[in-house]
Amino acid sequence: MEREVLIVGFPGAALLDVAGPADVFGAAAKARGGYRVRIAAVGGDFDASGVRLAAEDLRDVTGPVDTLVVVGGHGFEEAARDVELAEHLRRLASGSRRVASVCTGTFPLAAAGLLAGARVTTHWAYCARLAAEHPSLEVVPDAIYVCDGRVATSAGVTAGIDLALALLEQDHDAALARLVARWLVVFMQRPGGQSQFSVRARVPPVREPGLRALLDAIAEDPAAPWTVDLMARRAAMSPRHFARVFPRRVGVPPARYVERARVEAAAGALESGDEGLDVVARRSGFGSAETMRRAFLRVLGVTPGGYRDRFRTTGVA
Repeated sequence: MEREVLIVGFPGAALLDVAGPADVFGAAAKARGGYRVRIAAVGGDFDASGVRLAAEDLRDVTGPVDTLVVVGGHGFEEAARDVELAEHLRRLASGSRRVASVCTGTFPLAAAGLLAGARVTTHWAYCARLAAEHPSLEVVPDAIYVCDGRVATSAGVTAGIDLALALLEQDHDAALARLVARWLVVFMQRPGGQSQFSVRARVPPVREPGLRALLDAIAEDPAAPWTVDLMARRAAMSPRHFARVFPRRVGVPPARYVERARVEAAAGALESGDEGLDVVARRSGFGSAETMRRAFLRVLGVTPGGYRDRFRTTGVA
């Protein structure tokens, strides 16, 4: 059976948002068949990253569509306000097996009412905005991609390749996904729950030297016993002042930041080694595997075992 993948763009779309998934499904079609990739936009041809792309007029696409993919790019705001685009997305999604987005393509899909109540992600710079504009969504800000039932969403730009490879594996098997990844000379898709950026890299610049030193120390040794008193001393602040300043400068309470740093350390251990979950938990600063499991679910939306299984499924050539 040939599955039709319809990639929907708009003026100001990101070229790689279009090309990444198109190349993944196109390569799979050449290797094993089973896919037909089409590109469409309201009115037909559109500009993506300054390149004019040939596209079908979305008005003429009647379906049925197996996988509806909406891309992102700097033109996403106008696309999200495009009433005609929303109408066509709803029309085509009604008969599709799944709907997906790359990067800020979540905004047009959400505006069309196609993501209500779903767990989703988008480009890291727009996660807070997506959550504010669409409170019915459960936005997972750190994920590379999220698959929730028939809805699949990815983080920014290159994450569309990760998502497409994951969907390819769902449709077929890991062997075909690995073959396509090797053909495209890319890494196998990163686990869906993997963080878009390191904990330390996501913190906005802080002006206090002591606080900067503390953040670096936590990143270097997340398993240390980081109590509030210890962190305050390392930051050269009183505990009371520290408790006020840290959330304002870093964006999260101290305990939450430490938890994220430990999850990041544990994720790295799960990716690269085969130690038991109890050992990984202790070495990452968690008291037990159960504590680590709860932290992974809060931060990444997956269990440690699920994270490891996902990596091993797609990370071995």
